[in-house]
Amino acid sequence: MSKRASSKSASFTITSILLTVLASASAVLLTIPAPAGANPNSINPIPVLNGTAGLPHLVGRSRAVFQVTGMASPNNTENYNVLGTDLGIMWDNGKGQMLTAFGDSAGMGLPNLLSGSFWAWRSNILLRSHTQNPANGIFYDSVVHDMFGARDLIPSPKIPFLEISRIPTAGIEVGGVQYMSLMSVRSWDDVGQWTTNYSGLAASADNGETWADLHFTRRPNTGGNAKFQMNAFAKSGGWVYEYGTPSGRNHAAYVARVREGDIQNLDAYEYWDGGRWRPRDVNAAAPIAGGVGELSVMWNRYLGQYLMLTTDRFNSVVMRRSPNPEGPWSPPEVLIDTRELPTAYAPSIFPYQTGRELYYLTTVHSQYNVLLMRTTL
Repeated sequence: MSKRASSKSASFTITSILLTVLASASAVLLTIPAPAGANPNSINPIPVLNGTAGLPHLVGRSRAVFQVTGMASPNNTENYNVLGTDLGIMWDNGKGQMLTAFGDSAGMGLPNLLSGSFWAWRSNILLRSHTQNPANGIFYDSVVHDMFGARDLIPSPKIPFLEISRIPTAGIEVGGVQYMSLMSVRSWDDVGQWTTNYSGLAASADNGETWADLHFTRRPNTGGNAKFQMNAFAKSGGWVYEYGTPSGRNHAAYVARVREGDIQNLDAYEYWDGGRWRPRDVNAAAPIAGGVGELSVMWNRYLGQYLMLTTDRFNSVVMRRSPNPEGPWSPPEVLIDTRELPTAYAPSIFPYQTGRELYYLTTVHSQYNVLLMRTTL
């Protein structure tokens, strides 16, 4: 956390001596960067030892602005036992505060040896921020925590081929309630691929402090529901739009919608078949884009269009545009070329409008932490 936030938040802090010991020991965990590997266990979040020092220098359309998490971040998330993490899914809580859900987070404690990791893992953690102008970075005010640091919101057994992780992929506020869509990961497979058991919603009525696992909203990884294992949310005209892909990267994307008040009722969802909305027929959902990794979708006032950020089949971060939430979507425009930053993934759009500047978070797997990026539209 930032120095300003540290005085307000939990007292848990990893001592500098312990971090020095950890940094020395982590030298054996060095990994060779590969294009955005799926398995989060073979990582090293220690700066310099993982081959990173400072922000990456990008020469293309986008710039790296700020390191949001990790030991090299002004947020000093190691104070909450978050040395490395990924995703960074942001949404407004309905009262001008930004909530950010992160995925698999590496810290100190009981190693997750069953999944081949020397780190202690949390699958879903939540930080809060009042940053609405990210030009100089995103600073966090508080974290959902226990005595050991940032804690899991929805616990996961961390057992391979049962459930190795429960990872957030989308977040939204509806009627004063916070909702996350999470995927239950069964196994890490080939690079960029993994298998889920299901996706489903969790809800919080106390600004993300405690969460209820809404079992009745689960979409099993079978049939048409397999199209919505990893999701993104957007609001428009009283509807919540749910964008989905199968588990893993380089798949087709699909879209469903539901009235805000019915977000918990799977029977109330409608599915875009390419020409019209089909109620209660998930099998009718037709692709709206192809070659898609993790999704983020939001209306952009400056362009007067919806923007969709994903990675593509080459692992570049790309943007598509559309006048309507269901499409048609434009061809992808490269924001971060994979040759500049080969292990970037999961772009997530900053929830507050910033004019011509588009800000978004992207994970860099080679350092296993989250960076703030900026692209001029």
